[in-house]
Amino acid sequence: MPAQTLRLVPPPVRLADAPAPSWAQIARLTDDTGLLGHAHTAIARREYGYRVADAARALLVASRDPRPSAQLVGLTERYLAFLLHAQAPDGAFRGRLGYDRHWLDEPSTGEPWGHAMWGLGTAAARSPVPWIRQGAQDAFRLGADLRSPQPRAMALAGLGAAEMLRADPRATAAADLLADAATVVGLPGGDPSWAWPEPELTAANPALAEVVVAAGDLLGDEALLAEGLRMLAWLCDIQDHDGHLSPVPVGGLRPGAPGGGTAHAAHPPAAPGAQLPAEVAATADACATAVAVTGDDRWDVPLFQAVTWFLGANDAGKVMYDPLTGGGYDALTPAGPDHHQGAEATLALLSILQHARALAARQPRDGRTVTPSRRRG
Repeated sequence: MPAQTLRLVPPPVRLADAPAPSWAQIARLTDDTGLLGHAHTAIARREYGYRVADAARALLVASRDPRPSAQLVGLTERYLAFLLHAQAPDGAFRGRLGYDRHWLDEPSTGEPWGHAMWGLGTAAARSPVPWIRQGAQDAFRLGADLRSPQPRAMALAGLGAAEMLRADPRATAAADLLADAATVVGLPGGDPSWAWPEPELTAANPALAEVVVAAGDLLGDEALLAEGLRMLAWLCDIQDHDGHLSPVPVGGLRPGAPGGGTAHAAHPPAAPGAQLPAEVAATADACATAVAVTGDDRWDVPLFQAVTWFLGANDAGKVMYDPLTGGGYDALTPAGPDHHQGAEATLALLSILQHARALAARQPRDGRTVTPSRRRG
C-alpha cells in the first residue's frame, strides 16, 4: 500500500482523504489454516488462535470486491475452507480454533453461527468467483433451517439471508430465516426517547436495525420497514456528537446514561469506554442499506461520518489506521488509539473503505458534498 499523507485533525475531512483498501495486514494475519484474530501492533499473536467470526467477516468483505486480485481470491478460498471446517453436519458452527488446530468449543447457533451465515450468504450472492459462490451457497443452505434465541446471532444470520434473497427472490429458506430474524430482534415500543427493542444498547446495534429494514423491504412489509428505519434513525442520532460519529462504546448505553435516553438534543460527550471499529463498520453497512432501500441520500450523512471516523473525525481527533501496514487500530480508548491491528478492526477498515468508494461514486467530484443533518427517516 503506498504511503499516505494525512491530516491528523483534518477539519474538514473529505472522502478524497480515504486511502485505497489494502489487504496487506489481513494477509499478514493469514496462514494455511485461517485468519489469526489478534495482533501485537501488526504482528500476529498465534496464542489466541482463530475465530469463525473473523473468517466470516473476511469472506464477507472480500466477496464484496467485484474485481479481486489473484491473491485476494486465494485468501477468500482459505476463509471459506475454514468456515466449512467449522460447520457441523447439522449446520451449526463452532466458534474458536486453537493454534494447535484443536477446536475450543462445540457447535451451536450462537453468534459464530450468525457471523458465518452472514459471510456465507454474502459470498453466495456476491462473489465473482463461481466455486466460492457455490461452496458458500451449499454451506448457507445447510445452516438456513436453524434458529437461535439470541437476537444478535439471528440478526447477523438474517443479513446473510437478505443477501441470498436479493440474489434470488425465490429463496424461500432465506426468506423464512430473514422473517424469523426480524421477529427475534423485535420492534421498539412507543417511547420516542428510547426507540429500541432492548432496554440498553450493547454491541452490533446497527445490525439489529439493518435486519429489520432488510426484512421490511424484501418481504414487502411497509410497516416493518418504517420501524426499522425509525430504529436506525434514532441510533444514528444517539451516535451523532457535534457532527461526528461516536459509536456506542464497550459497556453499552442505557436510558438516562450519558449519550443515551432523552439526551438527543444536547448530544453530550460519549460515555466512557472504548469505541470499536466493528461498530463503525456496522453503522456504515446499515446506512448503506437504508440508502439502497429508500433512495434517500440523507442516510449518506451518518455513512459519511462512519467513513471519516477512521480518518480522524472522532472523539479524539485521531486517525484510526496505519498507512504503512494497511491495518485498522483495534479500538479508540479514552486515552487514544489502541495501536494493535487485529483482524476485526482491519476488516472494519476495509469495509469502510469500500463504502467510501461507493459514496464517492455517488457524489460530484468536488470532495465532500454531504450536508450535515440529524433528521432522517
